[in-house]
Amino acid sequence: MDLPVTERDIAQAEGYLAAGDYDGAAPLLERLVELAEEYIDAECRTADDVQYFSFADAFERLAYRRVERDPRRLVQVGAPFDRLYAALAFAYIVQQDYVSARNALAQAVRWNPMNCAYRLDLAELYRALDDVREWAALSHSVIERASDARSAARAYANLGEFFLDAHNALTASGCLRTARRLAAGDPRVTALAERMSAERPEAAEASDEEAAAELAAQGVDASPSADVAICLLMCASDAAQAGDRDEAARLTVRARGLVGEDACRALVQLIRESDAELAREQGAGAPAEGEEGADA
Repeated sequence: MDLPVTERDIAQAEGYLAAGDYDGAAPLLERLVELAEEYIDAECRTADDVQYFSFADAFERLAYRRVERDPRRLVQVGAPFDRLYAALAFAYIVQQDYVSARNALAQAVRWNPMNCAYRLDLAELYRALDDVREWAALSHSVIERASDARSAARAYANLGEFFLDAHNALTASGCLRTARRLAAGDPRVTALAERMSAERPEAAEASDEEAAAELAAQGVDASPSADVAICLLMCASDAAQAGDRDEAARLTVRARGLVGEDACRALVQLIRESDAELAREQGAGAPAEGEEGADA
């Protein structure tokens, strides 16, 4: 079956949304989703050995493999279905149809589970629908997947609010401290800081070690995923080798924003050592010049 929806079709619908033509965008998006789902039912059936995604780039695919440890064969579909569902969700949000928006955005996450903007927006929809636990769970899921400091900071700020509402000020303070290290100027981080100062100022007196220990006790990592930072740096190395210095710099800056300068430097060294060790192993296994392999 030929792919009935193209990236150009989706971009056209996104253009309607950007121009504020919501009446024109919604029916077009609904029709595109209908066509896409007919194709998905026929051509993209999930199985024990295969799954279909619409990752935006090679980094997201690599990060998914490393974070999720999904052993199945990953197939990239020919159109960005995640963007299609995200656009439809936005159209529903404008109409204040939050249930339909939630369902559409859940499909965007399914097609691109590494896009943390989708996860955070979906979390807000659950919160609007009074499902606070799912809001917190989705925010927590961002921490191990975030590939930029701002997304991670938003996730920690959300969790800080959740723990503050649960009267766990020390954990909320730990979330705030991490969020501030990542993106101190983000509005959500600022709002949490103001609320903490007004409601539980005594929590600021705890040491960083005490706050980090409480985060660990609640199952919250005190920093974003080093695995994601490694993927960013690996892709940066590939981009540099391909001569794309701008992309290499962009990915490196994202990794540095996530884990900090010192950790980033250590990870770069680890990647270089691993590459060197792999090269030595491959060299040791290759036949010497003028010799043939044993099976020749």
